[in-house]
Amino acid sequence: MDKFSAMKAFVDVAEAESFAQAARKTGRSRSQINKLVINLEDHLGVSLLNRTTRSTTLTPTGVAYLERVKGILNDLEETEALLQTNQHSPAGELKINAPMSFGTMHLSPAVIEFMQKYPKISVQVFLSDQLIDPVSNGFDMTVRIASPTDSLALVEHTIVESKRIICASPKFLEQYQEPVTVEQLRDLPCLHYGNLPSGNNWKLHGTDGDKMLKVNGVMCSNNAEILRDAAVAGMGLALLPVFIAGKDLQSGKLVNVLREYTAPPIHLSLLYPPNRHLSARVRLFVKFIQEKFGGSAYWDSLGQEKENHAD
Repeated sequence: MDKFSAMKAFVDVAEAESFAQAARKTGRSRSQINKLVINLEDHLGVSLLNRTTRSTTLTPTGVAYLERVKGILNDLEETEALLQTNQHSPAGELKINAPMSFGTMHLSPAVIEFMQKYPKISVQVFLSDQLIDPVSNGFDMTVRIASPTDSLALVEHTIVESKRIICASPKFLEQYQEPVTVEQLRDLPCLHYGNLPSGNNWKLHGTDGDKMLKVNGVMCSNNAEILRDAAVAGMGLALLPVFIAGKDLQSGKLVNVLREYTAPPIHLSLLYPPNRHLSARVRLFVKFIQEKFGGSAYWDSLGQEKENHAD
């Protein structure tokens, strides 16, 4: 059995949801396509497709197998393309997972720039605030904003630290006055990130050491942009990453308060399965993101410019 031809035939049928359409697409006969897929199923000892007279759909096993097979075929195509073009024109598909806010605010323009630089690489971007495992979910890479992990199953490439600050709108500070001690956070309305294990417990570090405070949470969300918008509207104090609040700090819509206290930083990291390390597409994207966001992240300067003027 020509395993690669059978895998390609399976992908064509799965994407077209039809043996006839897959045959027309590839210039083969329907019986040839059917024989290739049957041989593949016999070789694997599983059923990949549900066949009826009206439709062709994937079995649960077929869904999982499809993502892996597409990755293998993409790697094969990329290898051939690199050999044919003297390794100057990488091609293929890159499947990326990223958190929602960072994805829409910062990753989106970066991906567009990456695709313009490497037009033969197609990119899929799936945004979710859940901690998704790239291995079990078929991603080439996950962009993560969190504390570093100790996973032995993944390669973790830390790009940059991201500061978190306490901020509020001028409207809020006029109504409640600016807090001068962290203990006041127990009574003032606070907006907290509901998807973190700490919830409304804020860990802060200042000249007087570490403090863990249970703040007066009046609103929680698993999306920091919602908390930022609520803070801008004067609903409370928020502990936000500067990459979320930077532009509003710069414009004066938000003000950094209790500046002598900082929260533990979170990290922008790229996580990918060890076998993806050899992929030219992954290596290029890691290098591109490192150059784009590494060192002193541009959002930190956004967050500090207004503060410096106010000092």
